[in-house]
Amino acid sequence: MQILTLITLFSTYVLSGSVNIEDSAGQFFSSGHTNNWAVLVCTSRFWFNYRHVANTLSVYRSVKRLGIPDSHIVLMLADDMACSHRNPKPATVFSHKNMELNVYGDDVEVDYRGYEVTVENFLRVLTGRLPPSTPRSKRLLSDDRSNILIYLTGHGGNGFLKFQDSEEISNVELADAFEQMWQKRRYNELLFIIDTCQGASMYERFYSPNLMALASSQVGEDSLSHQPDLAIGVHLMDRYTFYLLEFLEDIHPASKTNMKDLFKVCPKSQCVSTPGHRTDLFLRDPGSVLITDFFGSVRKVEITMETINLTNPIETLEENPVNGELQKETYSYVDQLPVSEIIHQKPKQKDWHPPDGFILGLWTLILLVFFKTYGMKHLKHIF
Repeated sequence: MQILTLITLFSTYVLSGSVNIEDSAGQFFSSGHTNNWAVLVCTSRFWFNYRHVANTLSVYRSVKRLGIPDSHIVLMLADDMACSHRNPKPATVFSHKNMELNVYGDDVEVDYRGYEVTVENFLRVLTGRLPPSTPRSKRLLSDDRSNILIYLTGHGGNGFLKFQDSEEISNVELADAFEQMWQKRRYNELLFIIDTCQGASMYERFYSPNLMALASSQVGEDSLSHQPDLAIGVHLMDRYTFYLLEFLEDIHPASKTNMKDLFKVCPKSQCVSTPGHRTDLFLRDPGSVLITDFFGSVRKVEITMETINLTNPIETLEENPVNGELQKETYSYVDQLPVSEIIHQKPKQKDWHPPDGFILGLWTLILLVFFKTYGMKHLKHIF
């Protein structure tokens, strides 16, 4: 009788353990993806479009911070603002007027630059139709388990986005490219974000499944700039991407923030334009989709120092106390830069310097007072 009882208890323990393992495995693969990719594109040239480069580099910096490596990021910049002869601080691109957040950094890997940023190359990257000689760093090597973030910024209109001020991509061409990606099993889920005038018109023609889209403005609205800088002479960012960056700075790899929180970024009171989003093609509830499902590359991993036997029932190993107390190490994520403090801090008080012409004007005033008092005959005493 005792033997039967022991066998029953043992079988119950094994079954409960297997159920827990299945639950953990189900939670692990709940998002349905195993890898993340990002395609970040700035389509504008010329110095006055500085903000579009800063937009793209800000998103690039955020996705890298959250875990997507350069090998899984395709970065396309139509102009090199960091090395422009008009840049008063070479090798830098700032996204904040205090000039303390350099989004260019020292480890930026630009995959397509200058005149390589064309509509043809962009569509070839998405669909995988590249020449055999194209290096891996310029390819989107995604599969049917890939979650892809696609971010576009530049000048656009109703149903089109300009590239290099010389050509355009239409919303129909973009929709067909995404359909090719789905047919060729190049993505699991896709998040499309665009910051341009009348941005919502670019996702009106989408028809592929598992696709979510966000835009900075509705049809008939302009997407406005933000953060003017007098030293550089241009605006540093666009409003929508500025508040998107501010939102992402509060996200960490273990964050539980979902896509519905992202939809609330930059309301009309801040953006002036009306941001839009489209979720009817997306199969999951946006409220259950974590931000890190697209902006990060995070796997749910539990760190343990115990030895686990994968063939026999799992047994908990006894921990040896040290000095009568159990020693446990704690692990936490460390931010690369205190960006949230940088963004919210007050501008530094600059040292006062007399304005241009102040000294000359002061000497002129002294001479006028002297002539008024003593006349020209005493001028020889000065010299």
